[in-house]
Amino acid sequence: MRPSLRKALYISAGIIIIILAALTAASFYMLRFSLAPDPNRRDTDSTYNILYSRFPDMKPWMDSIRAGGHLRDTFVVSPAGERQHAYYLACDDACGKTAVLVHGYKDSAIKFFYFGRMYNRDLHYNVLMPDLHAHGLSDGNDIQMGWKDADEVLNWIKVAEEIFRDDNYRTAMIVHGVSMGAATTMNVSGKDLPEYVNAFVEDCGYTSVWDEFSMQLKEMFGLPAFPLMHSTSLLCNMKYGWNFKEASPLISVSRCTRPMLFIHGDADDFVPFSMMQPLYDAKPEPKEFWVAPGSAHANAYRDHPEEYTAVVRQFLDKWNRP
Repeated sequence: MRPSLRKALYISAGIIIIILAALTAASFYMLRFSLAPDPNRRDTDSTYNILYSRFPDMKPWMDSIRAGGHLRDTFVVSPAGERQHAYYLACDDACGKTAVLVHGYKDSAIKFFYFGRMYNRDLHYNVLMPDLHAHGLSDGNDIQMGWKDADEVLNWIKVAEEIFRDDNYRTAMIVHGVSMGAATTMNVSGKDLPEYVNAFVEDCGYTSVWDEFSMQLKEMFGLPAFPLMHSTSLLCNMKYGWNFKEASPLISVSRCTRPMLFIHGDADDFVPFSMMQPLYDAKPEPKEFWVAPGSAHANAYRDHPEEYTAVVRQFLDKWNRP
């Protein structure tokens, strides 16, 4: 081999090694950036302060249910040996109706107690609100983006049925999630379910982790999907056993035969409003939707609390009867 050719091959090999090393490092960074838990997730005092800053009228209600001993929590141990946490709140006149409410990305059940109030006080439901894996008081070192979380929520559904079982009424249960919790809810909807799970409400969920992360990669870093999305998804599969494309609520809802209400703010640019239509189209009947006018991401209830409650009430009165 001529020296000049050998030199060119060495240079090319060196460039390839540098590119692969940079791509590997970038993939590890992006995976950690996307799936690392909030380091302050167990600081419940600051979490309550966030809730009260968004919903100042929540504090008197929270004080009253705590003073009365109505708000309780529980832990279960997952098959992996991790402790998973949830809050629950009974309603004296629930008549068998129970809601499992699922929070969003890097949030916790506490930040979504306004939904607990809506269901418990306004709709007269028993409520169970889990902290998803690596959120709140639940163990875990990696956020699961609603994919593997769906199996944990299935377990919480069974726990809720045991806690709130009423011999006088048939259990009638719904699952309602927001943002990543909505993705979790849709992924749950495509699984084999207990017969008492009657309906689902998803609020501003994404079509797939691939779609959401690709959009955020472009918005936040100005980068195209190729090659970083492919390498990071592969790394996620190697480390955590799932990849960005398989984590698809769009596929999950196509398997769901039970009623679902789709909610999305038309000013949402974090999980774009345009994602609602393909999700709605993929879901077989029965299904309904409501668009929150002018609402940004996960703000539909805060912007329109009375209308939001009325829409959910009408849907549940139709589809979730004990």
